[in-house]
Amino acid sequence: MLRGIFKKLGIGLSALAVATGVAANYKTVNITAKSEEVIKLRICNWEEYIDLGGWDEEELIELDNGISILGEQTMMDDFCDWYYDTYGKRVEIEYSCFGTNEDLYNQLNLGDTYDLVCPSEYMIMKLIAEDRLQPLSEGFFDESNEYNYYINGVSPFIREAFETNEIDGKRWADYAAGFMWGVTGILYNPDEMEASDAADWNVFNNPEYYRRITIKDNVRDSYFGAVGALKRDMLMSDEFVNAPDYRERLAEEMNDVSPETIEAAQNLLQDMKDNVYAFETDSGKADIVSGKIAANYQWSGDAVYAMDLAEEDDVYLEFAVPEECTNLWFDGWVMLKSGIAGDAEKQHAAEAFINFLSMPENAVRNMYYIGYTSVISGGDDDTVYQYLNWCYAAEDEEEDTIEYPVGFFFTGDNADEDYVLVTAEDQGRRQLYAQYPPQEVLNRSAIMQYFDEDASKATNKMWINVRCYNIKDVALSTWLCIAAVICFIFAIVMKIRSGRYRE
Repeated sequence: MLRGIFKKLGIGLSALAVATGVAANYKTVNITAKSEEVIKLRICNWEEYIDLGGWDEEELIELDNGISILGEQTMMDDFCDWYYDTYGKRVEIEYSCFGTNEDLYNQLNLGDTYDLVCPSEYMIMKLIAEDRLQPLSEGFFDESNEYNYYINGVSPFIREAFETNEIDGKRWADYAAGFMWGVTGILYNPDEMEASDAADWNVFNNPEYYRRITIKDNVRDSYFGAVGALKRDMLMSDEFVNAPDYRERLAEEMNDVSPETIEAAQNLLQDMKDNVYAFETDSGKADIVSGKIAANYQWSGDAVYAMDLAEEDDVYLEFAVPEECTNLWFDGWVMLKSGIAGDAEKQHAAEAFINFLSMPENAVRNMYYIGYTSVISGGDDDTVYQYLNWCYAAEDEEEDTIEYPVGFFFTGDNADEDYVLVTAEDQGRRQLYAQYPPQEVLNRSAIMQYFDEDASKATNKMWINVRCYNIKDVALSTWLCIAAVICFIFAIVMKIRSGRYRE
């Protein structure tokens, strides 16, 4: 499947910069409405995480249900037009980007003001716990409202996750609407790495892949992987897996921040640091496509991105989910109290923006453009499922095919025969597997929880020790020099004391 992502990110961003006068770093985009009476909406999202338009005509998506999709304008421009046509009011959007959840949090603490932001699950929990979020309105959940595309189209699987997870007695669903979701795993070149090795969190410490694998350069993802490796035997034991409260116990173990586990994770990560090619945030995709490395720790969406790109050069990468467990992650839209500030019109526009992105055809646009998986299944509208068929359905003449059920996502029933894709056999290890992991993978998934202040300080200190200093890297010659200096100083002190005693 060829998405043309690089082309759109280059040409699309350049066109957007020319049209709006944005600086070359593309950090801020202003879509200015023509009316003097406008609702000003400040939105902050991940970099390269929304359709910026500028598609070529040959990229037109024509689905079997008769829907044709082509991203011409930016999603923000289209929203402003739609909002005026639907509600008769003009909206001006100031659109900014952040690189990590921690970057966003720091921006907020430094005084940046936004109305609508899109952090990940643990940062959403942190903002809820700090009472910084504006609850979604009751009207947002009204299923009888035809413009409430989110509540009428969100996947039953995602909806359940948001409604059953809470922090300090507050449900995610009351504050957050999902945008994209996925799992973490190992993107690898099957010509250079065994699938069984890729499906093991200990792969980062495997000497067979010395300097040929990368790990994530952030404390939460790398800590999760280290804990999975440390607890491998227990996580895979029959007693643990078959326990009636397996999912609850898995979440508890994978969010373990006891001093003993943090210390053990630090030691393991320092060993991994000596074995991996690099800690990275974004460069791993290019490194594995170019052949510089054999594998890298990856979010499912970026794995799809890299697989698509490598395929252009006839390199067929695969994605593995460690058999111990995986991280089930979400990015979601939340409104900030400091931005909304009790302004009902602004809140209505912010919630309408979420609903606009949740239209099935717009969910498809964003998935096509960025390679990640939308939380929108479409409800009664089959556009998203038809897009899935458009991407992955086997050709009529293909012989090596498999049946791949995705009912868990679309209806909540993985046995639903209406949602079984017939696809190429290798898609059970490639893009489809990464975008819509099978039920057995989701069964062994855990969500990273919010760490309180003490746990955050402890894990951050651990991470500084991992990234900045490794006592095991100190050479023997250095230790001998240090010992010699200590002995020299000790001798001088003793001599001085001895002289004073004689006096």
